[in-house]
Amino acid sequence: MGYQMDERDHPRTLQFWSNTMFQPILIVFCILGTVLPYSQFVPFLLEYGLDLSQFIEQLFATRISAFFGMDVIVSALVFLTFVFWEGRRLQMKHLWVYVMSLLLVGVSLGLPLFLLMRHRRFEELLHSTETIAS
Repeated sequence: MGYQMDERDHPRTLQFWSNTMFQPILIVFCILGTVLPYSQFVPFLLEYGLDLSQFIEQLFATRISAFFGMDVIVSALVFLTFVFWEGRRLQMKHLWVYVMSLLLVGVSLGLPLFLLMRHRRFEELLHSTETIAS
């Protein structure tokens, strides 16, 4: 059985997002979400390689860095839950792409990428219901 649009997917709401700069903003977030974290990770890799113990040691070296580390870990778990819940609800394909973007870069790429593709899926659904209605 196909996806059924509900009140959260009201065409006026979807049309609002389609008429804004939402998609280009998400693309910019994907770029920033890749470039900024890697600007810190690449120098680490060049100095230490894939030394997991050094990575963990530096990640939890101070209370503030531990705060951010734990925040990102929890955010990643929330993101994975959202991807599988919402992705299945909307019958989105290739959910593994968002998992890989999370594992290879982080929430900073995975989330805006998923939101971008979710938005495009909403547009597909909107156009398919408009076609059926006419």
